Amino acid sequence: MNIMTILLVEDNPDEEKLAMIAFQKSGLKENVEVARDGQEAVDYMLAQGEYQERDVKDLPGVIFLDINLPKLSGIEVLRILRTDPRTKHVPIVLLTSSDEPQDMIDGYESGANSYIHKPFDFHEFVLQIKTLGNYWIDYNRTPYAERRM
Repeated sequence: MNIMTILLVEDNPDEEKLAMIAFQKSGLKENVEVARDGQEAVDYMLAQGEYQERDVKDLPGVIFLDINLPKLSGIEVLRILRTDPRTKHVPIVLLTSSDEPQDMIDGYESGANSYIHKPFDFHEFVLQIKTLGNYWIDYNRTPYAERRM
C-alpha cells in the first residue's frame, strides 16, 4: 500500500523546521517532501527539471502551499496545477501568514481547497500543522490514491 505524501512548499527555513517538528509529532515526518520555491513545487508536481525522473502519477495526498514564495507565487503555482489534468484534483491548502483579503479571494478563485492563516505562537502552529496533516492524510479521500491505514 502506498503511504500518502505531503508536499510542503515553504521558503522560510524557520517555518519549515517548525512544520517538520509538527509532522514528526504527528508521525508524518517520513511522508513529507519539501519544495522551497514556487518553481520547485511545479517541477516536483509535473515531474520536470530536477524531478524529471519522478513518476508524475505518484501524487501527494495534499499540498501545503505558502503564498509568498520566490520565483513563482503560491497563487501562480495553484493556477498552474489546477490547469494540468494530472494535478488538478490534488488537494491544495494555502498555508500562509498573509491576512490580506485579496490573497484569500485569489486563492479560492484559483482553486484552493482551504486557506489557513499561520499562527505566530509556536505551540499553536505545531498543533495546527499536526491537525491539518492528520486530517488531509488520515481522513480526506482522493480518487487516485490508496489510503494510509
